[in-house]
Amino acid sequence: MRLRPYEWLIIAYYTYVAALAPIFIKEGETRWLGAAVAAIVTAILFGLTRFYKPLRDWVPLAFTLGAYREMNWFTPSVRDHHLEHAWIGWDRWLLDTAHLRAAVESLGPLLPSYLEICYVLVYAIALISALILLFNHRRDRLDIFWFAFLAGTLTSYALFPYFPSDPPRVVFAGSDLPHIVTVFRRFNLAILGQYGILSSVFPSAHVSSAFACAWALLIAMPDRKRYGFVVAVYAFSVAIATIYGRYHFTTDALAGFTISFFAFSATLLPSRRVY
Repeated sequence: MRLRPYEWLIIAYYTYVAALAPIFIKEGETRWLGAAVAAIVTAILFGLTRFYKPLRDWVPLAFTLGAYREMNWFTPSVRDHHLEHAWIGWDRWLLDTAHLRAAVESLGPLLPSYLEICYVLVYAIALISALILLFNHRRDRLDIFWFAFLAGTLTSYALFPYFPSDPPRVVFAGSDLPHIVTVFRRFNLAILGQYGILSSVFPSAHVSSAFACAWALLIAMPDRKRYGFVVAVYAFSVAIATIYGRYHFTTDALAGFTISFFAFSATLLPSRRVY
């Protein structure tokens, strides 16, 4: 019946959301739904310690998705966009004055396509990183990896209710957009239109989760740091993609990068044994 450290982290996060919901959600059944979800998540995790144990290596993927969807409960009915107007100055300096947009588009659609592909691959980077560990015969380090990934990702989600905001492409529609529109950008916009949440864009969980995977691989495989460095380069590309593509503000990306260092808390785990 012993839970792994990252499973305790999942329970702590869902319990936190259950406690937060009645504060931010003033009416409706949703404000109490978090408690039921937290109870179900706890029951599932304890149940997996006795049955279907192989699933324990992969449940973080499902519970991360669930945590993401829960954040839609915190979408405010009205907001004044004062945060976005405070943040846009940094973006315009970076895109126009520092010529980031021109640099990205200097080779035509090549770099914009690369950045958009990086952006969409965020949804799979945790799975890819975990498979890297397995292919290198490091299943015993999955505990460290998942704790680091979840610490970097769930911390971003946990802050969404405090910073209600919309992406720059929505608040400043028609402004500061890429000059080159690729098929990959259309694909990303379609995904966001169908499955994105509307509560907040600060901090950028895309950035924090990608960098968290990089730090986790560096921690879990210190003798094969090339994997962690490659994912770190990828994560940096994701950060640029969020700004260039107007999916996030520069402030969001910087906050996500900062939060990703929670991944280093994985080094404090008392045990690296897989139960």
